[in-house]
Amino acid sequence: MSALLVGYARCSTEQQDLTVQRDGLLGLGVEAERIYVDHGLTGTNRERPGLREALAACRAGDTLVVTKLDRLARSLPDARAIADQLTTRQISLSLGGSVYDPTDAVGRLLFNVLAMVAEFESDLIRLRTVEGMKVAKAMGRLKGKQPKLSRKQERTLCRWCIAASTAPWR
Repeated sequence: MSALLVGYARCSTEQQDLTVQRDGLLGLGVEAERIYVDHGLTGTNRERPGLREALAACRAGDTLVVTKLDRLARSLPDARAIADQLTTRQISLSLGGSVYDPTDAVGRLLFNVLAMVAEFESDLIRLRTVEGMKVAKAMGRLKGKQPKLSRKQERTLCRWCIAASTAPWR
């Protein structure tokens, strides 16, 4: 049995498109039916069905292919854990066409630097989101979670509760 290329692609929101990543994986030699995807899940979430399927599809001698490391993981510990799992199972990891070699000191260094940059990028996104929410709230555009009941529904429910608590059958 020959070694296979197994692709993985991820985007964080439902509105984002995976076309660029799919095309990149196809360009790197991954067959379309061997591309696993996660749509609307962040890289900080380790519970990703597409990633789980991609890892399960890999056997010793195969290569897991991602277009960029930040598609695989958004934190250094997660990236290391996934890379260590692959290494233990004798599965190679290809990052945009460059195969990660865990036995090479320079390869490990570059992998860790890329993982740290992915984590840093994730932290920046989180900070910008919080800042944007503060500005929107100050401008009156972010009002928080909307109530499930309208004021009228709330009044009706309160009247019903009061009536029920004073009912003679209680």
